[in-house]
Amino acid sequence: MANSLHAVFEAIANVRSEQELRQALVDKIGEHFGVQNWGIYLLDDHLTPEIDDVQDIPAVCLEGGNPVGRYVVERHAPAHEQLLLSPDDWKHFCSRHDHEHVMSGPIVCDGRLVGTLNLARDRGTPPFNGNDLADLSALCIHLSAKLATLRAKPKTFTENPLTPRELQIAELVAQGLTNAEIATKLWITQNSVKQALKRMFRKLGVSARTEMVAKLHSVDMGSRE
Repeated sequence: MANSLHAVFEAIANVRSEQELRQALVDKIGEHFGVQNWGIYLLDDHLTPEIDDVQDIPAVCLEGGNPVGRYVVERHAPAHEQLLLSPDDWKHFCSRHDHEHVMSGPIVCDGRLVGTLNLARDRGTPPFNGNDLADLSALCIHLSAKLATLRAKPKTFTENPLTPRELQIAELVAQGLTNAEIATKLWITQNSVKQALKRMFRKLGVSARTEMVAKLHSVDMGSRE
């Protein structure tokens, strides 16, 4: 089981956008947890279900007065129905009789609940147990970290972070001068120019001269507005 969980972690790590999350996990989630139905729900969800063989768990099973949903919302921790309810009590909350067992876990970003990962097993299947809960907790940690990365805003500058000398070099770079020509013009060595450019790239979060010039131009334009 541990190996299949690592396969899920790897799939999450390779996702490049929120739109890819469901598609990347479609087979692996069901295989690892032995569930017939599952879904990722984001509170500001712009993801539309595009996977025909995944049946979404109805919201009524996870919202309102349902203790499972309330537990996840209040504690930011995973739960399944038998952790909180007797089988008879559970029947009063879930309208889907084929969803005999439900487990839900939190997706958290910046300390705020932004979604849940929900799994359901059909009638006649084993209930979720402590190992399932631990695996879901680990999975939600990876999902939360990945979502935080995908939603991270690019670094912006409200003012130019370069020194006066670095700005001189940047201006000459913008004019198309080579390192040797810049060194001659500023009476410094080519190595000094090279090291200065490395520092400048690092400060601006860029990796090429054209990127640097474009970034500095956007900073300058922003300061004029």
